[in-house]
Amino acid sequence: MSLYASMNTAISGLTAQARALGNVADNVANSQTTGFKRTDTNFVSYVTRSNQQVNQPGSVIARPNYTMTVQGTVQPSDNPLAMAIAGQGMFAVAMPAGRENNQPTFDARTFYTRAGDFDMDQDGYMVNSQGYYLQGWATDAAGTPDRTVVKPIRIDKSVYNPVPTGNVNVSATLPVTSATGEVSMPVQVYDSLGTQHAVNLSWKRDELNQWTLNVSVPDDKSGVTTRTIQAQFGIAATPLPPEGSTETPVVPDGQLGSFSGEGTITPPDPIPDNGLLPTAATLGNPASVAFSVDFGQGPQTVSLNFGNYGTNSTVTQFDGKTNENSFSQDGVPLGAFSNVSLSESGDVSVNYDNGQSRTIGRVPIVSFADPDKLQKTDGQAYLRTNESGDARVNDANSNGAGKIVTSSLESSNVDLASEFSKLILAQRAYSANTKIVTAADELLQDTLNMRR
Repeated sequence: MSLYASMNTAISGLTAQARALGNVADNVANSQTTGFKRTDTNFVSYVTRSNQQVNQPGSVIARPNYTMTVQGTVQPSDNPLAMAIAGQGMFAVAMPAGRENNQPTFDARTFYTRAGDFDMDQDGYMVNSQGYYLQGWATDAAGTPDRTVVKPIRIDKSVYNPVPTGNVNVSATLPVTSATGEVSMPVQVYDSLGTQHAVNLSWKRDELNQWTLNVSVPDDKSGVTTRTIQAQFGIAATPLPPEGSTETPVVPDGQLGSFSGEGTITPPDPIPDNGLLPTAATLGNPASVAFSVDFGQGPQTVSLNFGNYGTNSTVTQFDGKTNENSFSQDGVPLGAFSNVSLSESGDVSVNYDNGQSRTIGRVPIVSFADPDKLQKTDGQAYLRTNESGDARVNDANSNGAGKIVTSSLESSNVDLASEFSKLILAQRAYSANTKIVTAADELLQDTLNMRR
């Protein structure tokens, strides 16, 4: 009869409101949990019988309504390894399964999370506060990611091996009015062990537009400690321009025209029998002098680069008293691990105390067709389901994936004011359903008393 149906409907209402209250409790409890996504409640009615003449009481159930696509507030963090996603997508993470050979092993499944409070553990892995290991793409020596495999990122804390100096880029302004003076430039280079050595460049003006460059290497064990090179400025360049061309064959005043002397001098024009270059080098070609030194570990070639002949040369001759001299070289001393940094592109870089850095991985962003259909697991992590669609792994801020915000965390998307409003409604609705149960019970009791 309808009294029993009314009681059953009210009981289903009690069950539905109790589940809604549970969702509110879960949301309030996790209002400060990093990356937490609240669960709202959808109420769905089920009809027993309904037509134009009769409408029998049905029932109601409460279904969870997940909010994976609702962005939480992105807030700055003091943790340099913390990351937040502004937009859609998740981090791929792995769950530890144990240890083997003193290294962690991982669950074969891939988990996904928005909790980006990562930090480096004792093994060099990036782990968030829930114990999930960040996964990404490994990179080669040039920093190019291998997008075929996603695996836990491990930070190598080993030293940065020394790199011997191979090129020295020289920049100097030689004062044309200095008839007898010299322009000295001390240069520091590195050998294959990372030891620093001095190379002294001394420019001396011989006559108009002609200078002598003495390259002195005191630590050279090859027996040749000084190389002498002649430099010519503002002279005709070869080859001559084609007939009828408006191009001038003259090197502009103050610009480098040619080198001659000891060492391997570029460009590699045919060298005469006397071992010297012609009096002029090809206009626009690189101007460099390479020589071999031995610091005790075998021959090492060092190239002095001066820009281009006749144009864009970094060594010039002009009037003036100010000499703007500088150099840069590509050698690197031994470097110890300093720290780890993240970029907005997701690159994970190891920095060393010698000023160098190396990219060891890239963090991708994983997106789904329907992220609300992911399966929830502990620690704000999720698993892929058939309903969620396949995991699409992309670079950050591309193909619909969100942007990585470094040194930041995404807060829970729970609004406490809204949750308390839902709490009041659930409480009132639950109380109202109890009244229906009480009223139906009283009516049934009256029905039973009719026999008296």
